[in-house]
Amino acid sequence: MSASPEASGIATLRSDAAQSRIPALTGMRAIAALLVIGTHAAFATGKLTHGYLGAIYARLEVGVAVFFVLSGFLLFRPLAAAAASGGPLPDTARYFRHRVRRIAPAYLVVVLATFELYVVFTPGPNPAQTWHGLLRYLTLTQIYTDDYLVTYLHPGLSQMWSLAVEASFYAALPALAYVLLRMRAGWRPGRTLADLALLGAIAPGWLLIAASGVLPNSAGMWLPAHLGCFAGGMALAVLHIRGARWRARTALASAAALFLVVATPVGGAIIGPDPVWVPAAKSLLYAAIATLAVGALVLGDWPRYGRILSSRPMTWLGQISYEIFLLHVVVMAVTMHVVLRWQLFTGSLLGLYLATLMVTVPLAWALHAVTRPRSAGNSSVNARPRCDAASFSSGVSSAAERAEPCGTKTGS
Repeated sequence: MSASPEASGIATLRSDAAQSRIPALTGMRAIAALLVIGTHAAFATGKLTHGYLGAIYARLEVGVAVFFVLSGFLLFRPLAAAAASGGPLPDTARYFRHRVRRIAPAYLVVVLATFELYVVFTPGPNPAQTWHGLLRYLTLTQIYTDDYLVTYLHPGLSQMWSLAVEASFYAALPALAYVLLRMRAGWRPGRTLADLALLGAIAPGWLLIAASGVLPNSAGMWLPAHLGCFAGGMALAVLHIRGARWRARTALASAAALFLVVATPVGGAIIGPDPVWVPAAKSLLYAAIATLAVGALVLGDWPRYGRILSSRPMTWLGQISYEIFLLHVVVMAVTMHVVLRWQLFTGSLLGLYLATLMVTVPLAWALHAVTRPRSAGNSSVNARPRCDAASFSSGVSSAAERAEPCGTKTGS
């Protein structure tokens, strides 16, 4: 008797967990990191207002959504596999220790160093450069406030909002997994997928409420606004266990088409107010784009796609993508103002992009070498995108934020 697709999927999952790494997913992290640096460089050099091309640059912030989807997939997959096999869920205390060990050391180094740097480097207003601001960033609570722009926006750490979102997802995941997996009688993947669709639907609803002014203007940065991306990754994990397959070329073509759509006014204006429905529409489009791109990799049938992302340059960059995420904003600010001596919203996008990479990559490699967990295992839990905190920021540049953070203009 041949194995069922679901049993085959579980066997594949266990095989993946036994591997030392998942190279193609590591390469995907590198792509996401490069996208986010691109949108920040475009903002800093004033290119976001250059018509449709500027809108394309702005939507490179979709790299953040890619990281969120990767986090949902890689962190939920072991939990779903345990439910499918009838075994116990992974130990929650161990899970939290791994999460802290993954993100805390490098993050604390960068936050402390950046605050120290900005004692002497002051290119513009910096409302967060206070002891209270430091405490907020150290505890990843800077986004939980009203008037974020005039209270806790630090121009050297503006991208860290997405790390705060990641941390809140880490905290919520065990409870979400219990509701989705253990409050059902046995493994019911169809019901789990339906529940994940409902979970993802919270995001546009939350953003509609936030845009109406009922919630603080930073509510568009909070976890509910990004549940569509995390739910998309979690759904991919369930489909992977069931042995589902996608046509990779179709998925990638669909993702590309949706990206072109979100760069139109459907995804919002670069400058100026948007209708209240725009943040919700952009949230759904970003979640779909990122889920399709990652799904084409983990469920797809195009080996070349995986080989490209598994190449040595891509996996090397992916391994330090978390550190690149942590460092690139402050490096971009210093490079632009001190090295290149360009004023904000001037200069060459490509020049700033390459200069930022030239400085950031070696520093990220050194930070990774010093702070990476020495005893981290090789399970799929630990193989999650290290920048899933980053899952990167998009919408806030290295020097300032381009619009209100109420859910209408938050990006990288």
